[in-house]
Amino acid sequence: MDNKLMDAFQGIGAASISIPQLIFSLLIGVGFSWVISWHFRRFGATLSNREEFDQVFPFILLTTILIITVVKSSLALSLGLVGALSIVRFRTPIKEPEELAYLFLSIAVGLGLGAGQATPTITAGLIILIVMGLMRKRKLDKPLAKKGIYMSVDWKSDSGKIPENILGQLNSLILERVSACDLRRYDIRSTTLEATYLIGASSVDDLDLLSTKIRITFPEIGITFLDQSQFHGI
Repeated sequence: MDNKLMDAFQGIGAASISIPQLIFSLLIGVGFSWVISWHFRRFGATLSNREEFDQVFPFILLTTILIITVVKSSLALSLGLVGALSIVRFRTPIKEPEELAYLFLSIAVGLGLGAGQATPTITAGLIILIVMGLMRKRKLDKPLAKKGIYMSVDWKSDSGKIPENILGQLNSLILERVSACDLRRYDIRSTTLEATYLIGASSVDDLDLLSTKIRITFPEIGITFLDQSQFHGI
């Protein structure tokens, strides 16, 4: 009697899986995962690990398609999946909220394709990516003078002596090419110097000319420019 009940329970909502439909969904998922990966590389604000992290999207998207395709064929499998997922723990740290957003998008597209809703899923996914791209592009196009740029310089003297009034020379060189200059950090030792400025520039060309002029005056100096909106910790 128990075996009959178990067989009846497993048969509730059971349906055969269409292999052609599964293959079609997976192929669409492969294409869309490439789109998500490209979008993340092109418009993502994450500073590090971007090239490696975007390889996760195809795995998540395609695995979600497989799970949903199998689970929707049987109520018993869907209930078993709840128990199985309850013991899964993901240990990979998500450093940026943006990374989490792209992961959710990959899962959402996988759910839609696995459920056989290819047209609304692809349509909604493309609209989301377009909106995210436009918002990111608008942020990138914001004038440098308004959003601020961090400029970090580091210099080590081979002669074993730091020139006198080097900070004044740096300030003069910087102010010739930028609209605003604010010294945020200044660290000097017997043979090394490190300084960080928050500057405002009207164009990338001004930054290029500024770095060229500084390196002509101080050939051994190192210069780094970093967008204020992507930097945390100063």
